[in-house]
Amino acid sequence: MSEEPSSPPANTPDRAAGSVQAVYDRIADHFASTRAYAWPEVESFVTTIADNEGLGRALDLGCGNGRHTELLAEHGADAIGVDVSRGLLSTAATRQRDHGFAAGLVQGDAATLPFADATFDQIVYVATLHHLRPEATRRQSLAELGRLLRPGGLALVSAWSTAHDRFDAERSFDTTVEWTLPGGETVDRYYHIYDPDAFRAALNASDTIEPLVVAVSSGNCYAIVTTTDGDATPDWPVESVL
Repeated sequence: MSEEPSSPPANTPDRAAGSVQAVYDRIADHFASTRAYAWPEVESFVTTIADNEGLGRALDLGCGNGRHTELLAEHGADAIGVDVSRGLLSTAATRQRDHGFAAGLVQGDAATLPFADATFDQIVYVATLHHLRPEATRRQSLAELGRLLRPGGLALVSAWSTAHDRFDAERSFDTTVEWTLPGGETVDRYYHIYDPDAFRAALNASDTIEPLVVAVSSGNCYAIVTTTDGDATPDWPVESVL
């Protein structure tokens, strides 16, 4: 059963959750229509864990239209999807009704999430970190992964990379990328584009998470991270996921 989205977190001048929400509320329906299928890297993460140890309570952070929330639920997770955009959560609720999967849907800010410590066994956090600004907010969001994961839990993290074909840069940079709506209106979306070394450094700088695998795939930086307070590591090859 889906939950009603909670009240949005307070926005402050040094953080940009409100602008991300406004952008994706504006483009939600059209954006969701272009995101029908799960990314292969997310499928690999979810199915590998499901096959080796089973999924527990799982969070899809920055869930958008719910395609990865659905994937988690289909593989046995007690799934919750979170997004800052009410518009995108509405598209996720529609997908949920149409496809018949069980999951909670909650409005929340990726840097200040409304859950208790050690709530989740798995977290999928893709294509969201790069929308956050400034750098302190990105750091806070990565720290939230370690806070929310149970000891030894796993999270898949991704962000757009300088390795993508559309960019001609070797070092991280900030930019905006237009989204074109039917009719020709364009909406600017903020991105922090990570170079692979900077992505790894950002993960290593967090005192709540430990990267197990870092790779570049499909023009994105990816990592599988766990908690720093977990003694056990998976007894299956984590590197096989990416």
